Amino acid sequence: MTDRQASVERNTLETQIKVQVNLDGTGVCKLNTGVPFLEHMLDQVARHGLIDLVIEAKGDLEIDAHHTVEDIGITLGQAINKAVGDKKGIVRYGHAYVPLDEALSRVVIDFSGRPGLEHRVKYPRASIGDFETDLLHEFFQGFVNHAGVSLHIDNISGDNSHHIAETVFKAFGRAVRMALAFDPRMKGIMPSTKGAL
Repeated sequence: MTDRQASVERNTLETQIKVQVNLDGTGVCKLNTGVPFLEHMLDQVARHGLIDLVIEAKGDLEIDAHHTVEDIGITLGQAINKAVGDKKGIVRYGHAYVPLDEALSRVVIDFSGRPGLEHRVKYPRASIGDFETDLLHEFFQGFVNHAGVSLHIDNISGDNSHHIAETVFKAFGRAVRMALAFDPRMKGIMPSTKGAL
């Protein structure tokens, strides 16, 4: 097993972000983003994905959380892409269904090298506390574009916006964990008939 860790910094006029990931961690998570609800969701990704995650972010929250949330998605995508390395021996595909009370979501991911997002989630409320639910799509779009993954997110049922979001992020963490696991029968083999991802 290779050392699948990475650090990435992204600095713009709108945000300054540092992300550290360890894909073979235990779910340790240290977050300081100024966006408490996003931190709650990212903690689910770390714990259910068994990814050690450190994120420090400063953004123009006096305007709104849009730039910060999107840029965290971008930087996390860059960090995971860097940590994955050449992808030899990984399962490549991952999926998970996660329930929380009345809510149920499914996430399917392919570390294909090709960005694509299908995000079929409707939230009953426009905001969870002061967090705008539209921003969750922006987070995943930023992630997909920079991780180079195909990501399908489907909310199957749910009435509570918080529950729906939590099932999405837990399922996302578990799908990533499955996709990035090493297949003992694929030692050193690229999981593609093309020979490259």
